[in-house]
Amino acid sequence: MDKNEQWLQWAVELQSLAQAGLFYAKDAFDTERYEKIRDIAAEMIAYKSEIPIDKVKDLFCNETGYQTPKLDTRAAIFQDDKILLVKEKNGTWSLPGGWVDVHVSARENTIKEVKEEAGLDVTADLVIAVQDREKHNLPIYAYKVCKIFVLCTVISGQFESNIETVESRYFGLDELPVLATEKNNEEQIKMCFDAYHADSWKTLFD
Repeated sequence: MDKNEQWLQWAVELQSLAQAGLFYAKDAFDTERYEKIRDIAAEMIAYKSEIPIDKVKDLFCNETGYQTPKLDTRAAIFQDDKILLVKEKNGTWSLPGGWVDVHVSARENTIKEVKEEAGLDVTADLVIAVQDREKHNLPIYAYKVCKIFVLCTVISGQFESNIETVESRYFGLDELPVLATEKNNEEQIKMCFDAYHADSWKTLFD
């Protein structure tokens, strides 16, 4: 990790320790101390990133229990050697996907997100990769994220306007649009193409 980002690692570790402490603490005074440590970690993030403290706390301090990574699924869907991307409201493009909801599995979430963002019914066929987000995507988040890329096949459907995306389109590897690189970058898109072309793909994981 770059020395300029070491402060973020410290803040993340403080947050994780404080959250675990809050979960296991039996004494009111200990609880108060852990809450203060978590507040300090959030203030560090807000100060260095210029993100409003309320937003940082909403992302950073609203979980309970022992802290574990969040799950994010991304669907790789191909047609005529082109990959499906959806256009977000800010004009950048990404593989259909999002956070795994607590009431569904990773497979179910992959299928659900494609339906919501691209209007397509798909099967989730193969896990391409399981990645530690901070090893591949910028900016680094204040919490750990595990990204799951899944090769999918279209059954039916068509794009419908929704609250998250404004368009969907298939792109060749040499004609990619401006990507939402915090979610998926060119290296990850190429990885999906490699998996699609492979006779026998072995799941990659960090």
